[in-house]
Amino acid sequence: MTDAGLPTFRYHPDPVGSGSFELSPARCPYCGVDRTYVYTGPVYAIDEPDPPCPRCIADGSFAARFAAEFTDAAALAGLDADIIDEVTRRTPGFSGWQQEQWMTHCDDAAAFLGPVAYEELLSHPQALELLRSEEGSDDWLQGLSRDGSPTGYLFRCRHCGAELANWDVD
Repeated sequence: MTDAGLPTFRYHPDPVGSGSFELSPARCPYCGVDRTYVYTGPVYAIDEPDPPCPRCIADGSFAARFAAEFTDAAALAGLDADIIDEVTRRTPGFSGWQQEQWMTHCDDAAAFLGPVAYEELLSHPQALELLRSEEGSDDWLQGLSRDGSPTGYLFRCRHCGAELANWDVD
């Protein structure tokens, strides 16, 4: 557990800062515990369940109950099945404009650090250079917005520390 009483998510270290959890005064409808936070990210399930609390995500009970995933596994193809399970079923996802793409590096899923604007990417030159190599110039990248479209998404390799980024547009 973190200092805020949140479970620790090794692939999403700050789900409050990234916007995947927001404050909530209600009890969790699944575990019955008073919750401080509720999940606001995507849930891929047949049913449309109420959002879970962080603990129900971390322990996998919500995913098991609803055969749910929080992230599409396609971008994680080729990784160890335990890693894919942890990222898709026991880690809060993040909302994007299209289909979110969880980045990988060093044969592992990277840690999602949050949505970013161009100005924020300036302090992450390795991630910015990755985007430049894909897009060719800063002209388009300067339009990246944390809260608007297009949006940048920042990741960090859990092993070598490489900074990674991708983007999405509505």
